[in-house]
Amino acid sequence: MANQDNASNAGKTIKDTARDAADDLKQGASKLASGAKEAWDEATDGSTAQRLKQDASEMAQTVRDKGAEAVEAAREKGTEYVERARHEADRLYRAADRRVHEVADHAEEYYDELSDMVRRRPAQALGIAAGVGFLVGLILARR
Repeated sequence: MANQDNASNAGKTIKDTARDAADDLKQGASKLASGAKEAWDEATDGSTAQRLKQDASEMAQTVRDKGAEAVEAAREKGTEYVERARHEADRLYRAADRRVHEVADHAEEYYDELSDMVRRRPAQALGIAAGVGFLVGLILARR
């Protein structure tokens, strides 16, 4: 009977040990599941997603603002260059206008001198004109 009691005690001990091990496994699995659920909830938490969404929105707004600043700076530089070009064009126009008037004055002076010379010596002027006409005729005839 002693063997039977020992076997019965050993069976109870094994049973109790198995039950304790099963309970420990249940508690461990429960803790693991609870931790996994908490991690999942934290990862998919609406506030985290909302925060990421807000950060992305702020970054997009910053990019838009910087782009608008760059466009405005380019527009200002373009306006500045247009004004410079206008001033330079006006300066060149005024300089060219002065040169045109100078050339016209010189041409008028030479015309007056030539007219006076033709009036003082008409025969000489007629001879020079005939000679120049003859040379131009020869040059044009050879072509």
